[in-house]
Amino acid sequence: MRIIFDIGHPGHVHLFKHLAHLLQKDGAEVLFTARDKEFEIDLLRAEGFRFKNFGKHYKSLWGKLWGLVKFDFQMFITGLQFKPDLFVSHGSIYAAHAAFLLGKKHLSLEDSGNMEQIVLYRPFTDAILTPDVLPEELGPKQIRYEGYHEIAYLHPQFFKPNPQVYGWLGLNKGEKYAIVRLVSWNATHDAGHKGLSNEDKSKLVRKLSKHMRVFITSEKELSAELKPLQIKIAPERLHHALAFADIVVSEGATIASEAGVLGTPSIYINSIARSYCQDQERYGTVFNTSDSDKVFSLVDDILTQDREIFRERSRQLLADKVNVTQFLYDFIQKNYVKAKTGKSFAPVLPTDKSVG
Repeated sequence: MRIIFDIGHPGHVHLFKHLAHLLQKDGAEVLFTARDKEFEIDLLRAEGFRFKNFGKHYKSLWGKLWGLVKFDFQMFITGLQFKPDLFVSHGSIYAAHAAFLLGKKHLSLEDSGNMEQIVLYRPFTDAILTPDVLPEELGPKQIRYEGYHEIAYLHPQFFKPNPQVYGWLGLNKGEKYAIVRLVSWNATHDAGHKGLSNEDKSKLVRKLSKHMRVFITSEKELSAELKPLQIKIAPERLHHALAFADIVVSEGATIASEAGVLGTPSIYINSIARSYCQDQERYGTVFNTSDSDKVFSLVDDILTQDREIFRERSRQLLADKVNVTQFLYDFIQKNYVKAKTGKSFAPVLPTDKSVG
């Protein structure tokens, strides 16, 4: 097998990295393609993957339209050169279009339900794997599984929190700290939505700083007031920082969900509802709101609770869900490696939740 994984966000590197390693152990040739948006390239280098950088990600509307043409072309040329049997992505328009033009298969994962993107890749995609909690009905190509993307790389089989993170952060072992995640609001699905105001960001940091150290990770340049709090840690170590934090407050759904899976209480602040974050609220690990006043009351409530309560809730969550990487590996083995799918795609689903 020759497989291209297309990356559109740092979280996609994490989503696919363990799957790619498993496939490589089976002898698969793997190539990652990416746009340089945040620290995708650093993560790919840290994992030792072969990759091709298509250049800087475009932020403006006109830039995105130009990027659709440019990145489609680059993906097609890369496909001609690499000759993949399969494209795998998180809803990549470019991978879907290249797969169609080259007569290859495209397997997409989707957990956001951003229809402005889905309508551009769905016609050229064989299967769309989604968490069972995703409310959007995407048609006959949709295949639901019990889990979230974040479990693919934070499942205990693949991830062990490293307490050396205190030293990496310049803290004493066991010292309390919070992580605040701010997003750029430049994605297509961010139009018309919001998170914290600048005033609320400052207020939140002041509030948390009364109890613990505060670290900020941000997609955009921070203000002079907040800049000194920017987290200084290698991006591949961020999940260790999330695992030992006392609280995470995030405008981005991915980091909020990651914290919840790791048993760290998190608050997701965004007017865009994410079904996987809402599902984690049932377990009491992620709290969802777009009301700034509620954010501050949630912080007060979380800080009064024993940290171990949230770890136990996370263990229950993981017991109820599939090992997502194992599910993806089995799906690819059954449908693309062992089976000859031809033009009509009738997927065979993995049936075992256990770790293989």
